[in-house]
Amino acid sequence: MGKEVESAKWASMMVLVKVTTSDGVVGWGETVTALRAKPITYMVNNIARIMKGRDPFSFESNRLEWYKQDFNSSISLESSSAMSAIDIACWDILGKKLGQPIYALLGGKTREKILLYSNGWYEKCVIPEDFASSAKNVVSRGYRALKFDPFGPNFHTISRDGLKAAADRVRAVRDALKEGVEILLEHHGRFNYSSAIRIAKILEKYDPLFMEEPVHPEDLEGLARYRSATGLRVAVGERILTKQQALVYLKKRLADVLQVDLYRVGGISEGRKMSAVAEAFGVDMAFHNAHGPILNAASLQLDTSIPNFLIQESFYDYIPKWKKELIRGGYSIENGYARVSDRPGLGIEVNERKIEEYRVKGDEPISTGEPLWVVQGTWNDPEQADN
Repeated sequence: MGKEVESAKWASMMVLVKVTTSDGVVGWGETVTALRAKPITYMVNNIARIMKGRDPFSFESNRLEWYKQDFNSSISLESSSAMSAIDIACWDILGKKLGQPIYALLGGKTREKILLYSNGWYEKCVIPEDFASSAKNVVSRGYRALKFDPFGPNFHTISRDGLKAAADRVRAVRDALKEGVEILLEHHGRFNYSSAIRIAKILEKYDPLFMEEPVHPEDLEGLARYRSATGLRVAVGERILTKQQALVYLKKRLADVLQVDLYRVGGISEGRKMSAVAEAFGVDMAFHNAHGPILNAASLQLDTSIPNFLIQESFYDYIPKWKKELIRGGYSIENGYARVSDRPGLGIEVNERKIEEYRVKGDEPISTGEPLWVVQGTWNDPEQADN
């Protein structure tokens, strides 16, 4: 769904899943699309055919049934994303039936408030002054951490000019921020290992909290070389689908921070397992979430309960207005922290009238210029930025 193309192309559509029990209790889940809205919606309907009549609280049995039915479930983003949304909706139902927030069903609170880092704030930032000005605005909202991608259109390799431009942007942000505000550097998994190492050597002096996806996500050997060449903390995992994939990163000591995304990995059920495995390896969790309000609510429920929480990604101040209109409740955000609701389930109310208003048909937006994962306007030519 999406009424218009927003500044963040990946944010312009979303897939909502509504699960209703035989006695009328409704749970909500959400998944995103990544140019796959139609196949994911089709897969949700396929899972619904299998799940109809089953106990929504038999989380493991239901997961195993779908694993048995879908021969490609462990390697299919479409399959995993669809099942993730259904899992989240079933946890929402369980909480409502028992009159408890989801975090209470996961073992209770380990923290009262959840530290956030802001993302999406650097739209149309190209020159260092753009980044510095926008970063100051983020901090004025109370955030004590912010993430950004300073690498412009460089892909796979990075030129000397690209390195200098990235360093100038990071330095401008670092200099603009108050003492104690963290910066996190997003690479979007787009560099070969030698380029990523060059980047690390240039940017390590700015003391980022972590470097996210510094090399192509399938290049585990390259990531190992990167780890050997730099002492910077590495965060990976947003493209992981299974706990077995997460275990590879943990056993090979390739991650300091695990960033699995609940819409990919199987929802809350599998996300909590990955958190526990990461805890056993001494690895912190920082759930990836560049998406909508229901996924945000689900991620915050886990953040509230797990012991190895580090920080939570938040696009809340920069997501499209229509997404905020879809739900009420669930959480509040103030001064760079989130607090979850004590209401049952996800704690949210969904405005179904708005869903119908914003329902769309057709294909997702796509561009031959900036890819959909780019914060819009950041791949422009710096020489043209003032024109």
